[in-house]
Amino acid sequence: MQLPSSLQTKLPSVHMPSGLGIARKRSGADIVGLDIQPGFIAAVRGRVNGSIVAEQAACMTLPADTMRDGEVVDESVIADALRELFAGSGMNKRVRVGVANQRTVLRTLELPPVTDHKELAAAVTFQAQDQVPMPLSNAVLDFHPLGIVDTPAGPRQRVVLVAAQRDMIERLVAAVRRAGLNPEGVDLSAFALIRSLYRPSSDDAGTPSRVLYLNVDGLTNLAIAEGSTCRFTRVVGSGLEGMAVELAERRAIALADARAMIAEVDLGQPAPPISSPVPDALSEDHDEDDDDDDLEATGAIDDAVNADIRAILESGIRDISGEVRNSLDFHRSQEEGGEVSHAILSGAAQDIPGFAETLQSSLGVEVRSHNVGMADERVADPRSAHRLAVATGLSAMECPQ
Repeated sequence: MQLPSSLQTKLPSVHMPSGLGIARKRSGADIVGLDIQPGFIAAVRGRVNGSIVAEQAACMTLPADTMRDGEVVDESVIADALRELFAGSGMNKRVRVGVANQRTVLRTLELPPVTDHKELAAAVTFQAQDQVPMPLSNAVLDFHPLGIVDTPAGPRQRVVLVAAQRDMIERLVAAVRRAGLNPEGVDLSAFALIRSLYRPSSDDAGTPSRVLYLNVDGLTNLAIAEGSTCRFTRVVGSGLEGMAVELAERRAIALADARAMIAEVDLGQPAPPISSPVPDALSEDHDEDDDDDDLEATGAIDDAVNADIRAILESGIRDISGEVRNSLDFHRSQEEGGEVSHAILSGAAQDIPGFAETLQSSLGVEVRSHNVGMADERVADPRSAHRLAVATGLSAMECPQ
């Protein structure tokens, strides 16, 4: 049972369609995967040849409050950033955009076996009224049949259903179009994450193990997959951008500086001792003998800032772990739920030494890292390579076999 293609909004005109469309293989120029999240944009042109490989990539930071909780806040600023990102990049302007926020829903339905597509669509729409926690009049829907399964109630057609709030999708698409790009579709970022990082193994020959995918970046996106099929997804936290905002406010510094400071912390090293409060060493009445004290004061301030950053990161990891555990408990309690064998970490968090180990200790689940395939080491800056998982998955139609 495999979901072979992405859920994608067909956008043949300026009007939104009645539902999300399943991506099909198409001829023509390559589609570029576009990941827009709080504080960060990534675009990737990829190819599939046994695995998904990024052949070309472009990244840039976003100003604060242009994306909030995975939703577009300022269309014009995002459009300007996208225009700048693609200018001179040489990448095709046909894009598939990822979406990850609390206004998307994934459900797995079990319906009476139906082979006629129209009858199945009607049955899914009927079930969606009870399964989707939003008015269907403001929802973009799509589904994909996974096949017939045997259940205690007899054979059933298993279907994955995805719904997203229409107004949220419309704002995202409007920002992309405003940049002069041609959005070919909108896909769940969780699906793209799995496509990018899934690695087939001999264990998948029988019943594939369930794996937790965790992309900790501008926000924290969770997906649980059985093999390459997504079983559960949820946005579980504000991610590193929220931590940077907290640091900027606490220290009264620019957000860009806070982002850079968080990226430089090493959680694998013991926290430095914090010196006692230092008197004002720069007052007019101090003499040259106080020069050594000035250096000590500077060191004390640095240690205090380092302590703040570590405290914010460790608190953020505890918050993320708590939300992930709640999600795992919920997934486990479902009829088709189960245990995950391990977690795969991606996103900017991979570049923070000690983050994965701290997360593993807090979460109580083994945390591994899978790198995105690169056609060439020069495709992306080393500090941004781990941030390309979603965009790379969006550039591909199907999960590699």
